[in-house]
Amino acid sequence: MKIRDILAEGRPSVSFEVFPPRKDAPFAPVKEAVERLAEERPSFISVTYGASGNAQANTAEVASFVQKCGVPALAHLTCLTATRESIARETAALRAAGIENILCLRGDIPNGVEAPAPGEFAHAVDLVRALKPEGFCLGGACYPERHPECAHMEDDIGYLREKAEAGLDFVTTQMFFDNNIFYRYLSKLRDRGVTVPVIAGIMPVTNGRQIDRICRLSGTYLPSRFKAIVDRYGDRPPAMQAAGVAYATEQIIDLFANGVNAVHIYTMNKPEVAASIMANLRGIL
Repeated sequence: MKIRDILAEGRPSVSFEVFPPRKDAPFAPVKEAVERLAEERPSFISVTYGASGNAQANTAEVASFVQKCGVPALAHLTCLTATRESIARETAALRAAGIENILCLRGDIPNGVEAPAPGEFAHAVDLVRALKPEGFCLGGACYPERHPECAHMEDDIGYLREKAEAGLDFVTTQMFFDNNIFYRYLSKLRDRGVTVPVIAGIMPVTNGRQIDRICRLSGTYLPSRFKAIVDRYGDRPPAMQAAGVAYATEQIIDLFANGVNAVHIYTMNKPEVAASIMANLRGIL
């Protein structure tokens, strides 16, 4: 099923994200995680492209397994170091696996790899334009606190509008921990004419070490009440997991209450965390 059709139903929905195993790692733990996540009946499960693209060969296989578990799959696809031929091969593999949904991403330059030659894919919008005629449902990424490489929010929204006009069917946000940031961002998008559905990305923080990495990679703002939770429980894993689940649940309930019907949970391949959140939401969903 195409995600644009799921979103068009207008009902509160929750989706999950998983990442494939590294090239030489076993599939069993990831497949077990997918099976357990599928039991929660999410709207869809997205499968990442792997850190710096190093697990791209596994994305189609994991996405195919997601659909065998009865859940629509969203396959991430990065393009910065790709060629037209390599993108054609990968989309053919996704189509053969029955995948209808692709998240179009620029991606990062892997260590030791030079930037792509002119005429290939410099930005995600180039991938959107290339795939739009192929009949996939296309998603993109957006950044409520702007992309780390973009100096000005207005410019970042302009680039997002360009992607939307090129053919995106929906966008999913980077994680945020203050819903007011998301609400202000959504208002700015609508004011600038970006009308595609926006899925709110939520990261349940279940250990204190995640915070350093989150801030280093994305510069995400951490509210003082969230910092207090990490300071108090960050070195006590069971307590931090319970507090992280509670904080994420509160964010999601507030989003639903304010008319945001689509939420995407970055599960970090932890089905027990997703299950705890879904148990909290059961009466609402």
